[in-house]
Amino acid sequence: MYRLEEETEADWWEVEALYDLCFAPGRTALSSYRLRDGVPKVAELCLVLRDEGGVLAAVIRYWPVRVAGKPVLLLGPIAVHPTRQGEGLGGLLMLESLAEARRLGWERVLLVGDAPYYGRFGFAKLDGVVMPPPTNPDRVLGLALQPGAWDGVRGEVVRAA
Repeated sequence: MYRLEEETEADWWEVEALYDLCFAPGRTALSSYRLRDGVPKVAELCLVLRDEGGVLAAVIRYWPVRVAGKPVLLLGPIAVHPTRQGEGLGGLLMLESLAEARRLGWERVLLVGDAPYYGRFGFAKLDGVVMPPPTNPDRVLGLALQPGAWDGVRGEVVRAA
């Protein structure tokens, strides 16, 4: 039994510790973090999943960015505690948060990740959408939450104002 909740300020240290455990502390040197610096996350889409004892099992965050002047959600990071991997918790967070993003009126989502994993949620390689270097362009994936939302949207990914 798990409890799905919106992340709060009180969760910050525990969430950061889970990210460090799953990705190593050097994760903040990645170019995607430059897009997040000084920009508030999309709070209603940042979710934590806790077990019956209140222990953090998984987390997902989203940040606003822009491509060609259009608002875009930058998904990530998403992390599942190593002792909870294989239980479908990452998939649950993906499906719940994407449904909420759609309900809130967001049109498009992008992430940097593994196409075979994220493809099962509808993400596909984005041609012409450029993340800051050094990002492998084959790992820049997008999902249209509204039909045709990525059509004609090309250019550099930049921080939201």
